Amino acid sequence: MNNFCKAVVVLSVFIAAAQCLTCRQCPIGIFGTCLLGSDVTCNNATESCYRGEAQFNATGSFSLHTRGCLDSDLCGKTLTGNLLGAGYTSSFQCCTTNLCNGATSVQLPLSVALCAAILSSLWAMWEL
Repeated sequence: MNNFCKAVVVLSVFIAAAQCLTCRQCPIGIFGTCLLGSDVTCNNATESCYRGEAQFNATGSFSLHTRGCLDSDLCGKTLTGNLLGAGYTSSFQCCTTNLCNGATSVQLPLSVALCAAILSSLWAMWEL
């Protein structure tokens, strides 16, 4: 019975970890380029990945971009404020699947190729 309880606890931990959302994180992006980007696993309270843009009112053409995990209640909202005397407007677009906020194009073909290789190997072993 003790081993059964341990197995249930371990299985529960794996299920909880598997349900965490993975998002592309970009603390700051300028001119379409992300500086210090990475993938991050969101905590259980965060339900969405987001793409955010802060447009500075004075310049009109200069904007900063961010990506990461976000609470769902901020999705689709537009916020305004001041930063060092400059007014800005920021907006957030959300999605709820892994890396939906900007996975690099290399990741999808690589994962597809890896799956194809694994399936091919399994097929070859099954045919023997």
